Amino acid sequence: MSVLREAQELLRRAGGLPDHEIDLADTALAFAALDTPEPGFGRYRHHLSLLARDVADAFAEQKAEPGGAGDDLAARANALAWVLTERYGYQGDRETYDDLQNANLMRVIDRRQGLPVALAVLYIHAGRAQGWQIAGLNFPGHFLLRLEHAGERTVLDPFGNLAPLGAAELRTLLKTVAGTDAELAPEHTQALSNRDVLLRLQNNRKVRLLKAQRTEDAVQTVETMLMLAPAHAGLWREAALLNAHIGNLRAAILGLEQVLDLSDDPDRQREAAQLLDELKGRMN
Repeated sequence: MSVLREAQELLRRAGGLPDHEIDLADTALAFAALDTPEPGFGRYRHHLSLLARDVADAFAEQKAEPGGAGDDLAARANALAWVLTERYGYQGDRETYDDLQNANLMRVIDRRQGLPVALAVLYIHAGRAQGWQIAGLNFPGHFLLRLEHAGERTVLDPFGNLAPLGAAELRTLLKTVAGTDAELAPEHTQALSNRDVLLRLQNNRKVRLLKAQRTEDAVQTVETMLMLAPAHAGLWREAALLNAHIGNLRAAILGLEQVLDLSDDPDRQREAAQLLDELKGRMN
């Protein structure tokens, strides 16, 4: 089986799984392989296993040191940060932030740098391999992580070498990315599902493609997102609008029909029906 076909099958299979059964890092590799199939999965999967092993070793060494840390949040965060940032040299790409490679997990592993959400996938993978509770957060504009243990929790910045962020830092960050009038709300620190983390990763790619006026490539990216989230009415709407924009009317009509089937939003249904009538008229 070719790497491209393996990636497509992995994504379609993940699209039918309950969220908790989705392998976050392996699915991110599948998205990456659609864009860069040549290397294959092997060495990247091996690297993921090394990250998990080395975090386990680093955490055990911390506990074994005289007067060493116990099993607390700081010790877990330190083990993750030491392995990824010190041992393997991962960091946020501040120089070429909008480079498409920063949203491709294979290239992130090759280059040891990427976007916050791509780096977060690696941290989540390494942490969950230890059985730790770690998740991405629904924070706007800048992807953050939450690590939990024994009734305590801390928010960490994957783009900032896993630095912990308190309420004051979160408020400042929110105002930086969302405007000075923005205020922290409970939903900003709610955990994201695996599916939503992966869609947010791919959305970064789509946004950059649209910015570069590569609309056809952006359509392809949305269509790959639909492999993972086939019941996502918002994605079908986006695919329909982009296809209509580049003249793929049949694909646009199919997308709008899916919106009508899947959406329970009356306004969205009305919009889809109106656009559908318009496009069908253009086809006649």
